[in-house]
Amino acid sequence: MGSTRPTVIGVDNSPSMKKLLERSTKDLDIDLTVFTSAEEAWPYLQANTPNLIIVSILLPDKNGLSLLRDLRQLPAHRETQAIIVSSKDYAQDRMVAKDLGVLEFIPKPMSLQTITDVVVKYTHASLKSDSK
Repeated sequence: MGSTRPTVIGVDNSPSMKKLLERSTKDLDIDLTVFTSAEEAWPYLQANTPNLIIVSILLPDKNGLSLLRDLRQLPAHRETQAIIVSSKDYAQDRMVAKDLGVLEFIPKPMSLQTITDVVVKYTHASLKSDSK
């Protein structure tokens, strides 16, 4: 049986962040889905276990850290790799993120390369065949 492509989920309501995620991963052999709210992402996350979740702290319906806290209650997501992105870099948020097992806390704005590097680092994604 062949290997499957890594799945990456973004949860961020910012159109510019959605575009950044899409552009920074377009040459990687991954499946990327971006949700604009915790409510929109939750049914997917209950049914699937992505290789990496990139979530903003500031969401329209719920704090991203609260979303991760809820996610950690699901047995399938106790070890799911997660990255936090935030325009607010507060020590308290970093502490909570660490307690939730977040791998990295990346302040906004960030570069395309930063996102690409993080996705490759945690999913071991490779370039698409047609991008090489």
